[in-house]
Amino acid sequence: MKKHDIIFWIIRLPLDFFIIFSSFFVAREIRAVPDLLPIWLNLPIKTIDNESLALFAIFWGFLYLFILSIHSLYLLKITSSKINEFLQIIRYSFYWMIFFSFFVFLWKWIVYQTDIPRLIIFYTFLIWTIWVILWRILLNNFEYFLLRKWILSKRKLLLISNKLPEKISEIIDDINDSKVYKIIWYSNKEKIENNSLRYKWNIEKIKILFEKKKCDEILYIDSDYNKKELHELWELTRIFAVRYRYITNSFDVTKTNTTLTLINKIPVIEIKNTSLDNWAKVFKRIFDLFAWIIWIILTSPLILIVWILIKIEDPKWPVFYKNSRIWKSWKRFNLYKFRYMKWEYCIKDAYTKINKNDEALLFEKELIEKSSSRNWPLYKIKDDPRKTKIWNFIEKYSIDEIPQFFNLIIWNMSLVWPRPHQPREVEKYSIDQKRLLTIKPGITWMAQVNGRETNDFKKEAELDIFYIENWNMLLDMKIILKTFSVILSRK
Repeated sequence: MKKHDIIFWIIRLPLDFFIIFSSFFVAREIRAVPDLLPIWLNLPIKTIDNESLALFAIFWGFLYLFILSIHSLYLLKITSSKINEFLQIIRYSFYWMIFFSFFVFLWKWIVYQTDIPRLIIFYTFLIWTIWVILWRILLNNFEYFLLRKWILSKRKLLLISNKLPEKISEIIDDINDSKVYKIIWYSNKEKIENNSLRYKWNIEKIKILFEKKKCDEILYIDSDYNKKELHELWELTRIFAVRYRYITNSFDVTKTNTTLTLINKIPVIEIKNTSLDNWAKVFKRIFDLFAWIIWIILTSPLILIVWILIKIEDPKWPVFYKNSRIWKSWKRFNLYKFRYMKWEYCIKDAYTKINKNDEALLFEKELIEKSSSRNWPLYKIKDDPRKTKIWNFIEKYSIDEIPQFFNLIIWNMSLVWPRPHQPREVEKYSIDQKRLLTIKPGITWMAQVNGRETNDFKKEAELDIFYIENWNMLLDMKIILKTFSVILSRK
């Protein structure tokens, strides 16, 4: 553990305790506010004196710090999932509130004499949960800023690789872009020509790095080391407390979805396409319905405004545009969007029979060849001449995607899944990319929040396949929250 790890760990404890302690007193002041009823209907407001409240706050503050500590929420993990950390804080705060409420009810007159009002407990739970999360966000961003500016030392990384730099350039670029890691060496049995990274040629040299504490982590990509040497390397990382990680291939990832089943009396391992089955599908469907209800309530005013603006500019043609897409099992469906192109330029394969001589389609192909900033089958046309006046506004903030929530009700889309593509794009799928058609498509997706328009089609497909193989509701929540962040920041 680095020195700054210890410092940030020490900072978190007293700050959390201060927040929890003060939350009790803030909650008491909020409880003192009269109910929003006529004065003759207000019930007497229960409160508690400073001394008794302080005893509750001190005891339960220390207990809460202990709960977070045993669940590893005071470890410095700058590159770990912050959303997961915050969800755990909410989870254990809620458990604390339930346990505290039972304690207050059962142990009155046995452990303590003064009652603490139940609403103060509830308000305390809300206040400290929100405050702890907010200040951790600030602290995490401050810590990340110090790492990026080299005020704090970065994590020194050793690559185990026998690949040419151009073969793993994406991996190296991603590591450098994180601003948290510094690649110091690479190691393999033989030196790789034209490699700009410094070379360590055997396990003994790596051991010296560990002994001198010049390496914090190992990232294994591939190598010419034999099994015995790799085992020795693994043992050394445990001896010198160096983190060891490796990049999985697609089969390694798939192996996470394995179950033990029987063929008659023979035990066999089954590799599943995805963990989304049985009750998980039911739960995901219920989640989609609730998301649809909430989203319609929140966006109804915006839908009305955009509808009016489109009608003012182009009153003759429909506001909502249907676009033909491919979904599960190669079936076609209509994806709904706000129309932000002039009607004569809209491809109408969802309105009429497919016509390869459609002038709008031919014009789009011409624009893709001349002005696309992305590689086919994905495309992004610069300075598109087909746009309406409202185009830039609704596209910039992905407002055109809002009507896709109607696809949730029809149930040919889910809130989170891989992105559906057009038939002419699907025709270009490789054999492994056809796995994207084994499930329903989604409104937001893995590549949307990891690279967005900078991804080529291969990278986008890889991200979506990773999502299929590793689905869980926590991953869905991360993608949903990151979607809002990406849309608002346009990153």
